Amino acid sequence: MKRTTWTKRLTGFILSVAMFATGMGGAATKVEAAPAADLQLAAKSAILVEASTGKILYSMNPDAPLPPASMSKMMAEYLVLEAIKEKKISWDEKVPVSEYAFYVARISDTSGVYLNLGESFTVRELYNAMAVVSANDATVLLAEKIAGSEANFVQMMNKKAAEFGMKNTSFVTSSGLPANELGPYSIKTDQVENLMSARDSAILARNLIRDFPEALEVSKIPRFTFRPGSKNELKMANNNWMLPDLPNYYPGVDGLKTGYTQAAGNCFTGTAVRDNMRLISVVMGTDSKTKRFVETKKLYDYGFSNFKLTKQLDKNVSVKGFETAPVTNGVELSVPAVTATEVNVLTKIGAETKFTPTVTYQDLTAPIKQGQVIGKLVLKEEGAKDTDYLQPEDAAKAGADLVASQEVEEASWIRLFFRSIIQFFGNLFSSGTGN
Repeated sequence: MKRTTWTKRLTGFILSVAMFATGMGGAATKVEAAPAADLQLAAKSAILVEASTGKILYSMNPDAPLPPASMSKMMAEYLVLEAIKEKKISWDEKVPVSEYAFYVARISDTSGVYLNLGESFTVRELYNAMAVVSANDATVLLAEKIAGSEANFVQMMNKKAAEFGMKNTSFVTSSGLPANELGPYSIKTDQVENLMSARDSAILARNLIRDFPEALEVSKIPRFTFRPGSKNELKMANNNWMLPDLPNYYPGVDGLKTGYTQAAGNCFTGTAVRDNMRLISVVMGTDSKTKRFVETKKLYDYGFSNFKLTKQLDKNVSVKGFETAPVTNGVELSVPAVTATEVNVLTKIGAETKFTPTVTYQDLTAPIKQGQVIGKLVLKEEGAKDTDYLQPEDAAKAGADLVASQEVEEASWIRLFFRSIIQFFGNLFSSGTGN
């Protein structure tokens, strides 16, 4: 039998073991999948997700496309923040009020800050009005500023939704107002309402706060003043009543977006953080403003009392059994690998859980820099299914980066030459003595 030489290179491999308890925080004796909670929500659709892992903790009709009303504005917020990041617009840039924005503010029973023709406001003022008090007039004015027209902006919204993997979403207006209730600006379309599923709303919310965490600094403002100090000053409360000093306050809530139209009912996409665990919730189609927060509280109470993030490994430590990664053309033949960050997993409170580790190393060629990402560690919960995640890629991409704990210089040609000679004679020896 031929034996494999110590110099043989692996161009990419996946290492896995059946048990990882001793290196990952103690022996596990029992596996318990989280039972399907019966929360008896008075809503048409709902979902609860742990933000860092994408793990679904609860769902009810999560993929039904339903009118999201002003929850659509989360996409408008994303596109504004993206335009700021790309320097297409600036926070201090003044935007004159358009006839469309002026008209939208005066549609009955809609949210707005009553923009007047002849006024101009900064992008920041308009963004805050949109995010805090769901101002439809501020939203359409920002849409026109970024894309030239609301129609163009809606195309951007739908394109971004596709990029995010929002499979049950279709926008027809930037604000979430019905397309046939815009007076002279109504849109002729078979689809009157925006449509979005609870899952897609959670996907959108997670992308927003992950790519632009500063969005939470605005969404958590409980009370808002528009035109401060002027005779037309408006003082308004955030529509999210789960914030401090509002009727349905819930500790840890710092976002995100409410919605209401007659077709949508009362909706809410929220987020709350406690003990370093952030939850994202969506309820759609409740029958009152208060009910959407009552049902959301049920979700948060369930999530925070039944689940926690548990540290499995510290930062800058090696994974037992997977301490090194092979390197091609290096002075050293391998490089020590350590965790790039603290490694946490979502666990059920009071239950023991098994995790199977998978370590995937890249095809590494010297030189290797210290701190360079060289692989990934994934801890797969036994019995978990991809359908337990917000998106399939959450299961595929779950894990922590592994980095090189030291540098590996590129070997000189003379070193590589002699190494190849040693390998050649080693192969001869193996061939001559093998069975």
